[in-house]
Amino acid sequence: MGLQELLHQALNAQRSGNLTEAERLYRAVLAIEPRNFDANHLMGIMRFQQGRTDEALNFLDVALQTAPQAAEALTHYGLVLHAAGRDVQALAILERALAARPAHAEALNHQGMVLRALGRPDAALASLEAALAIEPDYGEALNNRAIVLRDMGLISEALDLCDRAAELEPANPEILFNRGLLLRDLARCEEAAACFEKLLAAWPDYAAALNNLGLVLFECDRADEAMQLFRRHAQLLHGDASAEASDPPYKKQHDREQRDYLLDHHGNSGGRMAQFHLGAGERLPGPAVNLGNDISGICERWRTAHPQVVVIDNLLTDEALKSLRRFCWESTVWRKTYDGGYLGALPEHGFACPLLAQIAEEFRTTYGAIFGPHHLRYLWGFKYGSALKGINIHADFAAVNVNFWITPDEANLDAQRGGLVIWDVAAPLDWDFAKYNDNEDAIREFLARNRARPTTVPYRANRAVIFDSDLFHETDRIAFQNGYTNRRVNITLLYGRRRSHEGHG
Repeated sequence: MGLQELLHQALNAQRSGNLTEAERLYRAVLAIEPRNFDANHLMGIMRFQQGRTDEALNFLDVALQTAPQAAEALTHYGLVLHAAGRDVQALAILERALAARPAHAEALNHQGMVLRALGRPDAALASLEAALAIEPDYGEALNNRAIVLRDMGLISEALDLCDRAAELEPANPEILFNRGLLLRDLARCEEAAACFEKLLAAWPDYAAALNNLGLVLFECDRADEAMQLFRRHAQLLHGDASAEASDPPYKKQHDREQRDYLLDHHGNSGGRMAQFHLGAGERLPGPAVNLGNDISGICERWRTAHPQVVVIDNLLTDEALKSLRRFCWESTVWRKTYDGGYLGALPEHGFACPLLAQIAEEFRTTYGAIFGPHHLRYLWGFKYGSALKGINIHADFAAVNVNFWITPDEANLDAQRGGLVIWDVAAPLDWDFAKYNDNEDAIREFLARNRARPTTVPYRANRAVIFDSDLFHETDRIAFQNGYTNRRVNITLLYGRRRSHEGHG
């Protein structure tokens, strides 16, 4: 069999998804002619499809040594560099591709997304428009232009483009995914859910779609279903995970303490659980939120408070508190690290269980005068060591913030501290998420200029602070005893959308 026939059969195998056979045939070509352009080029594309970026670059590099001006190979090389996060190099390679073939729609399309990654949205749009001038029905370029417009907050215009792309390529997963995001941005939650569900019916392991469908289902009041999706997402991404050598020392210390806790409570199976385990966190047959509190009085305080801040003690029933502590102690969900030395657990890490869904639902039904029409948008947990500064001053992108603490009071060494500090001046509505989360100097200057006054709420186990999410707040100074179950754990739930339209989901 000649080289051309081998290449023809290899390409057919690759297109049909038989990558093992395609590789066997490509390697047969390379055994005869190691620098064969087509075999190296197509092997590079296949390795990219398999997520093996470094190998893809190596094959494409050999192809380009053979044919330095091959526009297709240059375009694919630029695409792989972009996927590897090497966007400056990717842009230079794509410019070479366009010099070799100026009217190359695919190169212009990829150039647009590289320019987006480099923070040049106007130039990105220009490249994508040029691609569409050459191929008006180029679904991927239409979708990519929608992505850039979404970045710019032009959601309705972006959705129009995405709808056109979906008509052209109704089964394209990237188009379905982006369309779901845009529908969520516009609070068209049921339509967004249907879009992600269609995608997952064909690609059940599409991790980002699992995560975003979960977020949409929160807003559709389908929290139990959302929790199951987040748990699937965590299993998919972290089920085979081992400790990262690059983990900071404070996370390694936490993980050692958690492993010891699991071994103490579950014997030999605890070691296996320490690799990946999600506690059951089952829904309770009775209430999770304590109905013995003065609910009407709390709601009235919320209605008359300026700014809106209320403190609720004995928030959860004893059974709910014990079950939630057990879930937080046992589950290997504390994966996000922060410079302050604390750890975060997000729904997509597996910080999701039926009990959390029950608690989130009961907050709304029990304290309806506080939450009104606002649906759950997001939740997370934070876990701290014995003495840390805590989270810097910030505000949250929502309408109502619920922050509550579950570590036993005996762990807290300073009964007057360890809780939350809240200022009585809200973030301006024209500030975006980054400005009121990442720019502490600007926040403190704003608060000083407006003579904002802080209120300190001391730590108490099973105490919640519910407040207007626009209010700036930060964790108070922490001094807790050493020991795994003494680590300070707080849980935050965000409800509703900020009062101004949010352009980013």
